[in-house]
Amino acid sequence: MMPSSSLSTTSSALSVGPVGRDGFTSPRRAIRDSSKINRLTNSNQPPPSYHDRHDPKTTKKDLRTLQRFLEVECWKLPQIRSLDRTLLAVSDACKQINRIVQRAQTDDLYGAALDPITGLELEANIQGESQQQLDVLCNTIMLRAFCGTANDAICAVASEEEPLPRSCADVMGYDLLASNNPLVVGGKTNIDGLKSSGGEGGGEFVAVFDPIDGSKNIDSSLPVGTVFGIYRRPDGGRKSAKYKSPDGTYDLDGFLQRGTNLVAAGYCLYSATTVLVLTLGSGVHGFTLDPDRQIFLQTHTNMRIPDVGPLYSFNEANSRDYSEPVQKFLKNMKSTGKIGGKKVTARYVGALVADVHNVLINGGIYGYPATRDNPNGKLRLLYESAPMAMIMEQAGGAGSTGYGRILDVLPPQPKWRKVTTDQEGATAAQDDCSSSDGSSSSSNDEADNWDEEAGKGIHVRVPTFLGSVENVFELDQFHKYYGEEGG
Repeated sequence: MMPSSSLSTTSSALSVGPVGRDGFTSPRRAIRDSSKINRLTNSNQPPPSYHDRHDPKTTKKDLRTLQRFLEVECWKLPQIRSLDRTLLAVSDACKQINRIVQRAQTDDLYGAALDPITGLELEANIQGESQQQLDVLCNTIMLRAFCGTANDAICAVASEEEPLPRSCADVMGYDLLASNNPLVVGGKTNIDGLKSSGGEGGGEFVAVFDPIDGSKNIDSSLPVGTVFGIYRRPDGGRKSAKYKSPDGTYDLDGFLQRGTNLVAAGYCLYSATTVLVLTLGSGVHGFTLDPDRQIFLQTHTNMRIPDVGPLYSFNEANSRDYSEPVQKFLKNMKSTGKIGGKKVTARYVGALVADVHNVLINGGIYGYPATRDNPNGKLRLLYESAPMAMIMEQAGGAGSTGYGRILDVLPPQPKWRKVTTDQEGATAAQDDCSSSDGSSSSSNDEADNWDEEAGKGIHVRVPTFLGSVENVFELDQFHKYYGEEGG
């Protein structure tokens, strides 16, 4: 016979409702509670309302919205006042990408992207990777977010998914080369008309971004993110461009700048919560997406990274291919076992945004060093390393290549062959990249050379180390004593 204590426990475990004075469940209450459980678990029933899912005693925090934050901060900074609508549009794009990431497993969003006309797979992107549906979709959302605002603050964009920058006129579907286009005069783009139409030349800023960083993590339900940065064009685009594309639709002057010229940078993290971290050059602020109201609320004000932290985030599977300074740094850190009096801890997710956010919150160092196969690392300066370095520095941290500040790195400036015509009508090649045999080049050669040179600057890679000041400084010291001269 079962002991009385076991019988009591079993009866309680099987009970649906509360136990009465006699030790048994009240039948009436059991039926009522059973009906409630069936109602809540029946998939045919509508989901419970907001009030059903929340304790009436629990109230929402009184937090400032992202929209209000942008209104106030952009009003305080006249030089970026026109960016409030753009940044709000970017936050809406992050919401859309967040929903897409959550639906990727249940919707048909995997696999290679197909050309809607031919039905064939799209060509590999500039990184040599096959373009996936998810990448193309997120890229399109970000392009339209930056270029679709009414005030046309952004004039051109550069994406990790595309080989060359694009003018916002091109993104939004204006055919600048059509013969019947009023913006085209004498076969060339009418810049004055283009300014008034919101095309290239119409905005003071250019935007750079990686639409979906770490997309391979989605298969494992791990965090992914979006990174972006905004540069102001030299003199706001008022002076003539030095590096203008052959068709005249955009120039590179606004893109090929040092990171010190960034006016805004941020990232969106799609994880347990959806977080937008943003800097406008006067501190770093974090916003969390309220899943009920679908708006970003300011949950982290004036974020500061600890001066020294215990985390290190490196892909140690590649450690044998790291340079000697990085290997010695990691070996020394693990042998001592402590940093700043705290026990060192390894954390590596495999997505730039997720790993950097973890370091920003808890302190430590994130690293993507150079390797034998990738002597410049794999992170792109313009739309990954520089925006993240700006965020880190604004939060009191540091960003380094191992030999100096990431924000001080100047992207390669384009050198290409120009075609000139002499008085007798003969063509000759001249400029910085003229061939050694002095052969002439056609306008097609000039355009091809432009694409190649422009791509080098837009997608240049740099070794990247981000984190607490003390941690990054120590890494730089190892480069100083064990690195090659001049980096």
